[in-house]
Amino acid sequence: MGLCKWSISNFEYGRKVVSSGLEGARSGREAFLNGRSLTPFLSESVNKAWTPAVVGAWIGMVGGIPGNRKNSISKVLVRGLVGGAVGFGLAIAWENRRLTESVKDGALRNIHKVRDEHWLETHPIDYA
Repeated sequence: MGLCKWSISNFEYGRKVVSSGLEGARSGREAFLNGRSLTPFLSESVNKAWTPAVVGAWIGMVGGIPGNRKNSISKVLVRGLVGGAVGFGLAIAWENRRLTESVKDGALRNIHKVRDEHWLETHPIDYA
């Protein structure tokens, strides 16, 4: 097999793996949502994430005010902003963990199917 034919074959295989993974992710999302819309689910997650974001901002700001007075107001505010962003991000990830797992499982299921088919094409089994 020449280099050109080999690279085209591998490109097609890669495209097939990616497209099957995306299709599996979509089916995993649909299986988790069970006919519901994604927007209300994400809106609910965002609403639940504000409390951890505020706590993270507070911890960031208070942690930036040690006994010495070398910290400026801008540094304290930046630490509060970073703490809020970390708290918000972690809360969103936590609230959506079951959706993420369902999407991952669907994608991997389809990718494994394509990989198995490809292996059987390249390594045919002769039972006779």
